[in-house]
Amino acid sequence: MSDTLDLARELIRRPSVTPDDHGCQDMLRERLASLGFLSENLPFGDVTNLWSRRGSAPPLLAFAGHTDVVPTGPPENWSSPPFKPVIRDGLLYGRGAADMKGSIAAFVTACERFLGKHSDHSGSIALLITSDEEGPSVDGTVRVVETLRSRNERIDWCLVGEPSSEIRVADTIKNGRRGSLGGRLVVHGRQGHVAYPHKADNPVHLIAPALTELAAHRWDHGNASFPPTTFQVSNIRAGTGATNVIPGELEMLFNLRFSTEWEPDRLRAAVEAILDRHRLRYELEWTLSAQPFLTEAGALVEATRDAIRAVTGREAELSTAGGTSDGRFIAPTGAQVVELGPVNASIHQIDEHVAVAELDTLSTIYEGILERLLLRR
Repeated sequence: MSDTLDLARELIRRPSVTPDDHGCQDMLRERLASLGFLSENLPFGDVTNLWSRRGSAPPLLAFAGHTDVVPTGPPENWSSPPFKPVIRDGLLYGRGAADMKGSIAAFVTACERFLGKHSDHSGSIALLITSDEEGPSVDGTVRVVETLRSRNERIDWCLVGEPSSEIRVADTIKNGRRGSLGGRLVVHGRQGHVAYPHKADNPVHLIAPALTELAAHRWDHGNASFPPTTFQVSNIRAGTGATNVIPGELEMLFNLRFSTEWEPDRLRAAVEAILDRHRLRYELEWTLSAQPFLTEAGALVEATRDAIRAVTGREAELSTAGGTSDGRFIAPTGAQVVELGPVNASIHQIDEHVAVAELDTLSTIYEGILERLLLRR
C-alpha cells in the first residue's frame, strides 16, 4: 500500500464519466490546501475545472490532467465493477486507473513529498485539472488557459499526465503531438433504379477514384520529430437501405493527422484539389481539432529525461505519436509541454488497469522533475 495507490483508489471510486467530475476535484482541493495551494473553481457549462497554485513567483511548473473518464461499456463485461478499485496480481483495475486518475494521484503525492523537504523552493507549482478532456474539450483546459491569459498568468513548464508509456512506465515521453483536421464530405449524385444506371448518377462510384487517390497520397515524409501525415476514413454512409436503389448522395467522415510540415489551410486546399480534379459535386465541412506542437530540447525535456534515468536507470524515448491531448491548448501560450504517464495498453478498454508499482515509480519521477526545475542551484 502507498499514498499514491490510496489516492488513486479514492478517485476511481467516483464515477466521473465526462463531463461529471463527481467530487474528485473537491477532494483534490482539500488535500492541496494543506500544502499551501490556493484553489479556484472555474466552471464553464457542465464542466468543472480546478486551478490550484502554490506561490506567485516565476517560473511556474504546472501539472495538467483530467478527472473525467470515458463510459465503461457494459459493466457485466468487466471482471470487477468498473468504479470499485480492485487489486489483482499487482494490477489496479478500474475505469480511469491509467487514464488518468493514477497520474493525478502521483502528481499530488509527488508534491507532498517535495514540499515536505523543500518548502522554500523557487518558483511556483500548479495543478490544472478538468472534467472535459474525454468530451468535446470546449469548456475545459482551453477555457482555463484563456482565463490565465486574460490575467497575464503564464505557465513556463507543463507536465501532462496522459498515459504516454508503451511497454514499461516512463519508457516514452510525448514532447509534441500531431495536428488533427477532420472533414465531413457530402458527394451529390442522382438517385435512381439499379436496373437503369444510365438514368442515375451513383455517388459511391463517383467517390471511388478520388478516395483511392486520397488514401494512397503521400502527404509528406514527416521530419525528425514527426511521422508522415496520415489520411483515414472513419465513416461512409449512402443508400436508402433498399437493394434496388442507387443512392442520391454519400456522406464520408475522414481525418488527417498532420505534422509541422503543414498549415491547416494548405492541407485543406490539397484535399480539395484532389476532389476537384475528379469533378465531384460536393460539400465539405472542416473541423480543426488541434494544431501540431513540439517542445524542443530544453529545461523541461532534460529534467524529465534525467529524472526518469535516475529512477529507472533507462533512457526514455521522445515521441509525438498517438492522439491529441490537452497539451495542444497549453503549448501555444509559449509553455514547454511534455506528457508522461502510465502504460497505455488498457486505456478506454474493458478492465482498464495500471501496475501498482508503476504508480509509485511515476510519483517518484514527478518528484524528481520538481527537484530539477524548482530547487535553487
